[in-house]
Amino acid sequence: MKPLDKVILGILIVGGLNWLLIGLFEFDFVAAILGGKTAILSKIVYVIVGLCALYSLKFLTFLSNSGRRDV
Repeated sequence: MKPLDKVILGILIVGGLNWLLIGLFEFDFVAAILGGKTAILSKIVYVIVGLCALYSLKFLTFLSNSGRRDV
């Protein structure tokens, strides 16, 4: 796994845990530490997580050119 892939996986895990907190406890950790959902820093983090999710689509084998994964 490439270093960039590891960073993106880490960001996606943090984003997923944030969604878990929102779903279970209605607590948005990102918004709480960065000044609310409408704060510019919060929006930047949400966009970064979304971009990481789009980048991670490359891990799906049917979208890959070669059909094989780097492990």
